Amino acid sequence: QVQLVESGGGSVHAGGSLRLSCAVSGGFFSTYALGWFRQAPGKEREYIAAIAWQFDTTYYSDSMKGRITISMDNSKNTLFLQMNSLVPEDTAVYYCAAGPYSRERLWGNYWGQGTRVTVSS
Repeated sequence: QVQLVESGGGSVHAGGSLRLSCAVSGGFFSTYALGWFRQAPGKEREYIAAIAWQFDTTYYSDSMKGRITISMDNSKNTLFLQMNSLVPEDTAVYYCAAGPYSRERLWGNYWGQGTRVTVSS
């Protein structure tokens, strides 16, 4: 089983930055991609980013494109999400996920517990 543990969330003012981390362990399959989702209170889960080395590509949602960068440190088995120019609408719990990738979609077979991000005005 793949295990994912997020960290790096916290509270920032609008315009600030955060870097989220996701430690990956367990039986990770090389064919799986990694990515990030978020869920604000009372809203549906939103797919925001993925990195798929199988296709040498990354994906970013329209809502956050240009403000976030997804990356992977293979030596530390850690996935990152750098977030800049944050706005209050970015307030949510952020989850990392692992699974198959196709048609620019990441199918989350495995999930972390989430890390909370709060952006104040």
